[in-house]
Amino acid sequence: AAHARDILDAPAEAVIVARAKLPVADIDEAQIVVFRDTATGEEHVALVIGAFGGRPPLVRLHSECLTGDVFGSLKCDCGPQLHEALRLLEEAGGGVLLYLRQEGRGIGLANKIRAYQLQDRGLDTVDANRRLGFADDNRDYGLAAAMLRALGVSELRLLTNNPAKLSGLEAAGVRVAERVAHHMPTNPHNADYIATKQGRSGHLR
Repeated sequence: AAHARDILDAPAEAVIVARAKLPVADIDEAQIVVFRDTATGEEHVALVIGAFGGRPPLVRLHSECLTGDVFGSLKCDCGPQLHEALRLLEEAGGGVLLYLRQEGRGIGLANKIRAYQLQDRGLDTVDANRRLGFADDNRDYGLAAAMLRALGVSELRLLTNNPAKLSGLEAAGVRVAERVAHHMPTNPHNADYIATKQGRSGHLR
């Protein structure tokens, strides 16, 4: 399905609608900032950690993953990536984690679980998504760039293995000064998933 902003053919715009301090385990200082996508009405979140000290902050773009983030699913590496990113942001003395409501690489929760059913029958992540009529990755990083600009971030160090995040932010006018690799250990349930990300989706090693 097309996003509202695709139909309008307009650049993404995000407005801050709420913000507050948020105590988070093992993090000295954090603030949660809620954004609204003006095209779709969807709400997305930034967790701003510490202070950046005038240099490009370390930033992680994390797409919502209910199964991994909340239930600890072993089918993906999302939950461990989220928690390790928070640790690295704190260790760096500050940074920003964007929590983007792009479940299932942008196809939504129900379709993600339908893709899981197809994976149970032997398809990999890419082929399962395509069987359902979706691209390998339906995510859009224009909104992430708009959120960062609203926070005053125009240049950053990006914590990622996904080149689409680099090109998406750069295309939207946010300069990526450095890519910081973000790898997690595999387990028997997600080894094929991670190999597919690297072998078929172009994720960096």
